[in-house]
Amino acid sequence: MENVLRPLIVLGGTVLLTLAIGWGTDRLLGKADERDHDTPLWGLLRRARIPYQLVLCTAMLRGSYDQTKLLERHQVGIGRTLTLVLIGSAAWLVIRIAAAIVETTYTRYARVHRDAARVRRVRTQVELIMRVVSAIVIVVAASSMLLTFPAMRAAGASLLASAGIIAAIAGVAAQSTLSNMFAGLQIAFGDMVRIGDTVVVDGEWGTVEEITLTFLTVRTWDERRITMPVSYFTSKPFENWSRGTPQMTGIVYWHLDHSAPIEAMREKLRDILRHCPAWDGRAYGLVVTDTTPNTIQVRALVTAKDADDIWTVRVAVREQMITWLSAEHPYALPRVNTADSVLPPYRVPSPDRASLRKAYDFPRTGRG
Repeated sequence: MENVLRPLIVLGGTVLLTLAIGWGTDRLLGKADERDHDTPLWGLLRRARIPYQLVLCTAMLRGSYDQTKLLERHQVGIGRTLTLVLIGSAAWLVIRIAAAIVETTYTRYARVHRDAARVRRVRTQVELIMRVVSAIVIVVAASSMLLTFPAMRAAGASLLASAGIIAAIAGVAAQSTLSNMFAGLQIAFGDMVRIGDTVVVDGEWGTVEEITLTFLTVRTWDERRITMPVSYFTSKPFENWSRGTPQMTGIVYWHLDHSAPIEAMREKLRDILRHCPAWDGRAYGLVVTDTTPNTIQVRALVTAKDADDIWTVRVAVREQMITWLSAEHPYALPRVNTADSVLPPYRVPSPDRASLRKAYDFPRTGRG
């Protein structure tokens, strides 16, 4: 009877104690979250309750399993399995706690600072730092798991002795990966490009959606995703429309007939912009920039507070100006000349010398 009750008491007591501690901790975090709504730390820490309870359960089982006298022949293997689970759950818990602290810090910073560019820069740095921390924790946890095996401890000296050779081989084999990792750190702390920036890469206009240590994702205006290595942004030129102030100046071109009413177009442009909410009111203008034998090129300059609004202003100006010209001044639109061509005046071909001799009967001389 004792051999049956002892395992049940130890295992059942461990599970019940784990659930009780986890429930009590979750209740305390919930009350703290209700008292302090401005700090998301307590709510974020509640997301770590699963790895927290797993750490408690495996730690208590690892310490009390010897008392169960259950499967004694496999006691070493079970103990090692519990140790591996404990290391893995502890790494999971550390990552969750670090993510909660980092996210809380970023949220407080975003509430205090109103500069959108600076907030996006901090967001990019925070995410890359979190990825680095997660990678370090995972590597340390994996190393700790391997060191639980006696064979790995015995091979430790030889591994350390050959560390230089392994590092050289790894550096040559993973040269592109390492360059991307360093480029990711350079982007994060060099403030070259940030999450949420509007960029133009290889002729594609889009918004930076994700930045990791190795790749960067750009979401285009038609909701496509372009994934590029981060080393591209440190080695090749690209346009960052969100760099500095977000204000932008846009250009709209028309090809019109030479008789287009330029002054009336300036007044119409002013009227269009006054009724366009996306125009920021800073500046506008309309001039003739080029001419050809058949058309003239008219350029309008408009301004807006950011890249999204400048697109809206350009589309509205282009569409409404063409509609107005078609309705009020159709002669201003480019036309194709379909008139009959005028032939050059008719000329009598000049006669040759033989015809002239025959006609005028010139005397034949030595020189003719």
